[in-house]
Formats: sequence, structure tokens, C-alpha cells
Amino acid sequence: MPNKRNFQKELDRILDLQTAKKQRPPSLLLHSCCAPCSSYVLEYLSRYFRITVFYYNPNIYPEEEYWKRVAEERRLIREMGEKGVFLNPVRLLEGRFDSREFYEAVRGLEQIPEGNERCDACFRLRLEETARIACSDNTNAFDYFTTTLTISPLKDAQKINEIGESLADEYRIKWLPCDFKKRNGYKRSVELSAEYGLYRQDYCGCVFSKREREEAAKRKPSV
Repeated sequence: MPNKRNFQKELDRILDLQTAKKQRPPSLLLHSCCAPCSSYVLEYLSRYFRITVFYYNPNIYPEEEYWKRVAEERRLIREMGEKGVFLNPVRLLEGRFDSREFYEAVRGLEQIPEGNERCDACFRLRLEETARIACSDNTNAFDYFTTTLTISPLKDAQKINEIGESLADEYRIKWLPCDFKKRNGYKRSVELSAEYGLYRQDYCGCVFSKREREEAAKRKPSV
């Protein structure tokens, strides 16, 4: 079995080379799944990139949950900016919300448990739209794209990077390797969530993950 790649070390090499060049920070289109996950990533990467946060998550259920989460993303970026956290500009680009795109992407995978092929299809849906926007937005001329998804201990960073690299080849834009849970990234995101009073959801986002969480709660013995 091949050794797993260390995506944090790969990212370190890119950042070291970039710092040594002492040029204008490159632009990054950063797909964000939610404000808590993006908190640490923004604190970390804004030192090296001009970031546009791309909020595109048609998987979120129900619709009012989507609007609650995007509002928290908007508030986090504003408040971090007001505190002077960002060393380079950070802005928000809100994608469309059409849940039909998600259900079409996972058609036939509805009964598969969380963390398997259905999640992979969802990752690809969101990352492909990110890659497409990164290429088509000539105003920003993005140098890289990546996602906050790898900060979660429950997400497979190897699979997410594999999907990102495949899309990078397809769309001819550079993928920024990532495993943001490394170096206590997830722990720091929890701290920042508390600092900014962020809403932290208890399920990934889609109706299937919500149902799994509710069913697990029912099975949990009462104290």
C-alpha cells in the first residue's frame, strides 16, 4: 500500500517559495463549507494570499440552515477584518443555492452511509464549481483554488486533494494542497469559533447527514 502524502508539508514548500520571492501575494479562491471551518484557514492563509472566500454549498438542508450558515460566514469575514486579522485582502463571493444540483450529483447514492461515495460526489460537485469560477473570473485571475473541507477530522484529506488535483488538471488551474487539521488547525478553529461566537452545526449539512445524526441520537442511551 503506497504511503499517504503529507499535504501540509507540500503546502509548506509552496508557502516557503512564495515568501522567498517577495512578490505580490497570489490570489486564492477558497471554497468554504462553513464559518467555523474557515476561521483558522483564513487566519493562516491570509498571511500569504489575497483570498476570495467562495461560499457554494447546495448540499445544505434545510434551506433556512443554508441562510443561517452563509450569514455566519459573512459576519466572520467582516469581524476578522475589523480586528485586523487579515494581512492581505479577504472578500466573500456567494455562490447560488440550488439544492437540485446536490440531489442530482448524489442520485443513486442516497442509501450509502456518510463518509463514502455520496460524500465524494458532494466534494466533487462543490470543488468543480470552485475550479470553474476560478478559471472564468477574469477580473480576479485566481492563481490557486482550494477548500476548507480538510480541516474536519471526519473528512478524508487524501480523497479531497485527489479530487482537487483532478479538477486542477481538467480546468488548468493550480490546486493548493491542504490538510488544515494538521498543526492543531481543527483545535484552533474551535477556539476561534468560541472567540467570535460562531454557530457550530452538529451535522455536516445535507439531509442524509442530518438523518444519520438524529438516528444516532435516538440510539444513544439516556442518562
